[in-house]
Amino acid sequence: MGFIDDIQVDRDLQIQTACVAFFLLIFPLYFFSVAAGAVSPAGMGGVGKYSVSGEITYIDFDEGGEYIADGTSLTIDLNTDSLSDMEQEMNIVGVLVSMTYDEDEQGRPLPLCGSQTAGDTITGSATHLNFSNSADGQNSGGSGAHEASTIWYNSSMIGSDVEGLSETSIVEQLDANGAGLGDYSIEISVSAAGDTCTNPFGGQNEDNGEDVSYTIQLIVLDYTIVPFVDIENL
Repeated sequence: MGFIDDIQVDRDLQIQTACVAFFLLIFPLYFFSVAAGAVSPAGMGGVGKYSVSGEITYIDFDEGGEYIADGTSLTIDLNTDSLSDMEQEMNIVGVLVSMTYDEDEQGRPLPLCGSQTAGDTITGSATHLNFSNSADGQNSGGSGAHEASTIWYNSSMIGSDVEGLSETSIVEQLDANGAGLGDYSIEISVSAAGDTCTNPFGGQNEDNGEDVSYTIQLIVLDYTIVPFVDIENL
């Protein structure tokens, strides 16, 4: 029997063929309508369930190194005017500060002291507009590294199915709409600590600060929003 003969007598085949035809017709129409309406919020979907995905990339903003004395801070002021026109058009949704540091303190051996180097605290903070965040790290008597980031988008939506919101509402929580442009202030501070000697004569190691290397990057989000399709129920 040929395919036409089979489909006339096989109800399961009829249903499968109808489903294939349906998706071949509906999917191109849907994606065409999305593309046609993407230039205007009015063309976006209403309240429903959407699958949201995204990819994070970075723009190198600044880098360097500085000896930061104990109890002091290094302040770095930046502006996105230094970026290219293409970079300024990207969806900048945050800033990332990465710091690395060693230990320049030397423990004094027995019988003079018998001390160990102490962990120092390095704090990095990043501020843009009214968004600010900070994070501490320690070298624990040796080398260390940590990051501090500040973001202004709803990261919990990425890689999830969002229900009960319109497509426009989701976009508003993912697209910075130019909010990533302007002034940035980065601050890195050091709180050094010297160990107390373990012999009766006491004493403390001298620790005046730390050498800190840093890189500053802007966080860029590319996102995709599509209506949720439950394949299992098809």
